[in-house]
Amino acid sequence: MTPSGSPRPEVPRGAVPAADGLLVVDKPQGWTSHDVVARTRRLAATKKVGHAGTLDPMATGVLVLGVGRATRLLTYLVGADKEYTATVRLGGRTMTDDAEGEATSTPGAGVLLDAAGRVDKDALEAALATLRGPIDQAPSAVSAIKVDGQRSYARVRAGEDVVLPTRPITIHRLEATAEPRVVTGDGPPLVDLDVVVGCSSGTYVRALARDLGDALGTGGHLTALRRTGVGPFTLADARTLDALAAEVRADAGSADPRGLRVMSLTEAATACFPVRRLGADETADVRVGKFLAPTADAAGRRGGPGAEVVTAALAP
Repeated sequence: MTPSGSPRPEVPRGAVPAADGLLVVDKPQGWTSHDVVARTRRLAATKKVGHAGTLDPMATGVLVLGVGRATRLLTYLVGADKEYTATVRLGGRTMTDDAEGEATSTPGAGVLLDAAGRVDKDALEAALATLRGPIDQAPSAVSAIKVDGQRSYARVRAGEDVVLPTRPITIHRLEATAEPRVVTGDGPPLVDLDVVVGCSSGTYVRALARDLGDALGTGGHLTALRRTGVGPFTLADARTLDALAAEVRADAGSADPRGLRVMSLTEAATACFPVRRLGADETADVRVGKFLAPTADAAGRRGGPGAEVVTAALAP
């Protein structure tokens, strides 16, 4: 059974291995990134599948996969900027800094409310401003970072008090996207805040939720997270696992099966790098490891070897 409880997908009779290329998947909630890779290996009929950056099981959204020789491109995407939408719950802390962890304290968000129960949006904006730009962030203790050879989350669950060192990150964008919502119940009042986040690689969005709550004196944790972009790839490029499975079934029954449809090496490299068009002689030089004379980046995009150069280098 898959994490969603549906039957494990079988490779249909007649299915053929996928070509080398990138695949952008809309990861479902409750699945680990490894779960998605494992299912894609079956759908692509190849073991050579990898991903360009883990998403927590609670999170959904853009997960970039490499199939075949395109796994070589993943190293260029691991460090790409990311974009997310998220919901932060102010008024409570958890062990994991998200809704899946055990609550450690619930002071409530009463300090953010006036006598009429309205949220102090000026205080929220002031706290958000402190987290924008270059900052030093302490990753969530319940994470896969290794401490003396052991995963941090394993040490925390064994009862250790783990404090990870801070690391430099950059928050390009951190803004509220809707009016904050007051949540009332049996305990103290809480406040839910929807935000959009644009950040450098290595950012823990749940740690941002924690730090926002600490800056406000309320505590905070993440209740929803959706990755909307990785480098040049967005949700517009993504397909669901169910859609991919349906495509493979339809392809396997066709007269000329081609395998799971992926973004070709040329398309992927063109999306990730500035483009330099190579002539036949230059292509031959690159294939045998010769250097090319530098030229201006006509596309005006960030530096790099050029899409055609990368594609030629990946070719057999």
